[in-house]
Amino acid sequence: MRTIRTPVLAWLAVLALLLAGCASGPTVRVDTDPEADFSRYRSWAFYEPIAMEAHGYSSYTTERVRAAIRREMDARGYAYDPASPGLRVNFQGIVEEKTDVYTVPRTDFQYYYSYRARSYVAVPVWYDEAQVSRYRQGTLTVDLVDAGLNRLVWTGSAVGRVTRKTPEERATEIDAAVAAIFAQYPYQATGRTP
Repeated sequence: MRTIRTPVLAWLAVLALLLAGCASGPTVRVDTDPEADFSRYRSWAFYEPIAMEAHGYSSYTTERVRAAIRREMDARGYAYDPASPGLRVNFQGIVEEKTDVYTVPRTDFQYYYSYRARSYVAVPVWYDEAQVSRYRQGTLTVDLVDAGLNRLVWTGSAVGRVTRKTPEERATEIDAAVAAIFAQYPYQATGRTP
């Protein structure tokens, strides 16, 4: 019996972790205004009114997103200053019902009686079977707006399936989505990229 060497096992473990990380997290997309000068931003505040509070009231979800954004902005050295911020942060969350339709190759056998062979003959038949999958997809978008120009300078969105049911599980998903978005934000309050 041949044994597998340790470096091969290490590479297999790393590959398994990478695949698990890709499958479990949301898809993050970001966009930056190429003319924006991020070195001049030192402070921030929330945009008023927040897009997610368009109906005039807040919820547990909006408060959780606010807390997660505050942690991420603080970690990057930005000072919270509602009186004269350099950046205003806005966010929006949407949950949609989605449908995926895909085909799966199938095979079956049709049986015919052959009078010449005096027996039944199986004939393979190949076809595609349509499958329908319904799920809920959530999108969380975070926008950073230049407060003086009222111009969008950076936006990030996280898109993923909504599967958690309890408030604790939803809170964990919210924190993970905000962290994934800000992991793509390369600036700090000092103007340097980390």
